Amino acid sequence: MRGEQCGRDRGSQEGTACASCGPRRPRTRSEEPSTVPTTVNARSTAGPRVPFQRTTIERRDLRPEDVRIDIAYAGICHSDIHTARGEWGATNYPLVPGHEIAGTVAEVGSAVTKYAVGDRVGVGCFVDSCRECENCLAGEEQYCLQGETGTYGGVQDGKPTDGGYSQQIVVAQDYVLGIPEGIGLDVAAPLLCAGITLYSPLKHWGAGPGTKVAVVGLGGLGHMGVKIAHALGAEVTVLSQSLKKQEDGLRLGADHFFATSDPETFQQLRGRFDLIVNTVSATLDLDAYLGMLRVNGTLVEVGAPEQPMTEAAFSLIQNRRSLAGSKIGGIRETQEMLDFCAEHGLGAEIEVISADQIDEAYERIVASDVRYRFVIDASTV
Repeated sequence: MRGEQCGRDRGSQEGTACASCGPRRPRTRSEEPSTVPTTVNARSTAGPRVPFQRTTIERRDLRPEDVRIDIAYAGICHSDIHTARGEWGATNYPLVPGHEIAGTVAEVGSAVTKYAVGDRVGVGCFVDSCRECENCLAGEEQYCLQGETGTYGGVQDGKPTDGGYSQQIVVAQDYVLGIPEGIGLDVAAPLLCAGITLYSPLKHWGAGPGTKVAVVGLGGLGHMGVKIAHALGAEVTVLSQSLKKQEDGLRLGADHFFATSDPETFQQLRGRFDLIVNTVSATLDLDAYLGMLRVNGTLVEVGAPEQPMTEAAFSLIQNRRSLAGSKIGGIRETQEMLDFCAEHGLGAEIEVISADQIDEAYERIVASDVRYRFVIDASTV
C-alpha cells in the first residue's frame, strides 16, 4: 500500500511543468499533431458480472482544442462497480469504466494553449458539458442543465464514451486538470473523484478551524474526507460501523473515532457536529445521524445507496438542521483541490494492481477489503 507521495514518478519528465505550478516550454515542431494511431488497448465488460477482457477501442482524432493523454494510472471507484453491474439502471455494454485518470500529455491540438507535451494531467468524472447554461458558466459543470458528458457511459458525438481502463484518452483541454509536481500520479488518480467528492462539500459548508466535522465511513471516499478536513483545520471525527479501522483513522488525521454499531455513540454525540458527510452507499437511519447535528448543522450525502432513505420532519425542524447532497466538483474547483492536496502533501492511500486483477479488485471493494483505493497500472492494460 502507498500513501502520500511527493516528487517525480514515471509519469513525469525533466524540463516540463504542470498546468498549475509554473511556465511550460513552448511546443516544438516535433510536437505538432501527428498520425498517432487512434486504436488503443482497453479493458471492458460485456455485461453485469461478466469478467473484464482485453479489447481495443477507438479514440477520436485530435480536434484543435483536444489533448491526447497517455494514461499512467486509473483508480477504481465504487461507481465503476455500480455501473458495470447495472446497479444504477440501464447500462450500455461493452463498458470501459474509469474516471480517476492520471497521466501525461502525449499530443495536443493546434489551438491548445493550456497544456504541452509532457505535462502531468488528469481527467475526472466528465469530459464535456453544454458550456452555455448558467451552471457551466459559473464553473459548476457537474450540474450542467443539459447534463454533463460522463467520462464513461456517456454519449459524445453520438457514440458511447470509454473511460480510463485504457492506454490513452482524448479530451478537450477545458476538461483536463493539471496535476502539480508535488503529487505522484499514482496517488493523484483517485483525487479526480474521491478527492473532489469530499473537498467540494467540505469547502461549501465551511469546514475549517472551529468547526466539528464527522465523516461517515472510512473507505475510498471517507479516508480522503478525513485527510482533507484535517488539512482544512476542522476537528474531525470518524463514524464507522466498528473500531477495526480506528488506528488508520487517527493516523490519517481524525481526532476521534466512534463505532456506530454501539447505540451509545448516538447518545454520546447528540448535538455535536456542524457538518456530517456520509460517504457510504448503505441505507442509514437518518434520524439517528441528524440527531448528532448542532443548531444549523448539515448532513451531506455523497454516497449513493440503491434504496431510498427517509427521515422524520422533526429531525430537521429540531435545531434547524439541513439534509443535503453533493456531487463531485466543477473543473475550477477540482483544480483547486489538486493544488490544495499538493500544498498539504495529500494523496490517496492506494494499492496498485495490474489490469488482470480488476475483477478480483471489484470483489474486494464490495467486501471492504482495500485500504483504501485500488489503482490500475495502465501499462498492464
